[in-house]
Amino acid sequence: MLRNVTLLLLAIAHISCQVTKNVRQDVRKFPDGFLFGSATASYQIEGAWDEDGKTASIWDELTHNDPCAIRDCSNGDIADDSYHLYKRDVEIMRELGLDFYRFSISWPRLLPSSFPDNINQAAVDYYNNIINEMLKYNIQPMVTLYHWDLPQKLQDLGGWANPNIVDWFGDYARVAFQMFGDRVQYWMTINEPYQICYEGYGDDYKAPRVNIKGIADYMCAKNLLLAHSKAYHIYDQEFRPSQGGSIFIVYSATWHEPATDSENDIQAAEEANQFTWGVYVHPIFGSGDYPPIVKERIARKSAQQGFSRSRLLELSPEEVEYIRGTSDLFALNHYTTRLTYRNESVPGSFEIPSFEDDMEVIRYFLDEWQIGESTMVKSVPWGFYKLLTKIREDYNNPTIIITENGMSTSAGLVDEDRVINYKRYLNALLDAIEDGSDIRAYTAWSMLDNFEWRFGYTERFGLYEVDYESPERTRTPRKSAFLYKEILRTRTLDMNYEPDTDVMVIDVGH
Repeated sequence: MLRNVTLLLLAIAHISCQVTKNVRQDVRKFPDGFLFGSATASYQIEGAWDEDGKTASIWDELTHNDPCAIRDCSNGDIADDSYHLYKRDVEIMRELGLDFYRFSISWPRLLPSSFPDNINQAAVDYYNNIINEMLKYNIQPMVTLYHWDLPQKLQDLGGWANPNIVDWFGDYARVAFQMFGDRVQYWMTINEPYQICYEGYGDDYKAPRVNIKGIADYMCAKNLLLAHSKAYHIYDQEFRPSQGGSIFIVYSATWHEPATDSENDIQAAEEANQFTWGVYVHPIFGSGDYPPIVKERIARKSAQQGFSRSRLLELSPEEVEYIRGTSDLFALNHYTTRLTYRNESVPGSFEIPSFEDDMEVIRYFLDEWQIGESTMVKSVPWGFYKLLTKIREDYNNPTIIITENGMSTSAGLVDEDRVINYKRYLNALLDAIEDGSDIRAYTAWSMLDNFEWRFGYTERFGLYEVDYESPERTRTPRKSAFLYKEILRTRTLDMNYEPDTDVMVIDVGH
């Protein structure tokens, strides 16, 4: 108990001086050529879950067979009905003045059998319609190949724990490049490896809820890195010469800050960063292999637990070379920060392996980071700055695009907390740019309210509110939409700008 109180007092003292570097400027300009966009994902907005030949995904399987695993017992069967309302979505992009829009293709919609023997023409038409409608107004499509809605048929074969998924994903990617690559210049292979592997395979928090801790998550990690690399090499060798686009993986990264200035907690925070996101970044932007501390820790614990080899599947020298360098950009999703200290109170769990035990840290939030009612995102902009700085310093200042950032609120149009959060995080981003980080684009998550996975529709991330009681799924701009539109119009961040909520009417910007 005494340790916990001491930690809290030290943490508060430590954090009280952590602010974004540049608070003196009220109006700050973004670099010339800086791009702004917003994002969604197929399962979260499309609906039409079984229309026009689409087959079931792992999220269809979860929400239909165990509906109240979702907080409000909801699903994505209709969601925002963007499958039918895509023209309204493009109109919203024009209203905001977006340079680009990030969306994902549904694998089981495009390939109903999961394989390229049956390319669904209705799906090709749908995605062509979106892309062509955007390009009419000079809005660039950024396309994610995999944003969590794996075909259930492939999960029945083991999903990301089956090494054959490397070829399955490569075949799917090739079809997407063939169908849409003449107009798509930005391809994202896989969204958020950590969430896919840890939360879906090592735990039961997300579909497919395999929940084989400390084993399935590491099987997933290796296969996912190889599958991404397969898609990268296919594009690089077969399509880039004629299409000329970019291809990259999308990381999610929480910043882990030491709870105290002790060497033990500083090391614990570094290890938390390496275990949660470094394990996917280092193989591509670093040596081509996993971070040394991750390899050493899991190998040692695996031996102590009686395993004949490390639970973290080894990457061969050939695989290391195959993976290294397979991302044209560093695409980053970031939402929040956690304090971290060494877990000394729980002895090594030699009989029961798990990712948490391998990491050997405790992670937590401070109450004062809470703004509004969000249970998902705590507002810690200085953590964003520190994360961007670490990426610059550790990985030779790669070109970064922010592919997701935002926060959730409850329903309602006057979303003051989201407005505050966007200002804070964009201010921190400008601090990082000023210090030399090569950041080229920013993507607000999300353009629309959507099905927020295990939270259902209880947490709203949208710049536009969606009325789920309306058959038309009416979309209405929030206060944050007007803030974002002004930032895009002026290419500046004015920390004192307040949209007039009495006259919130958005004109088409393109």
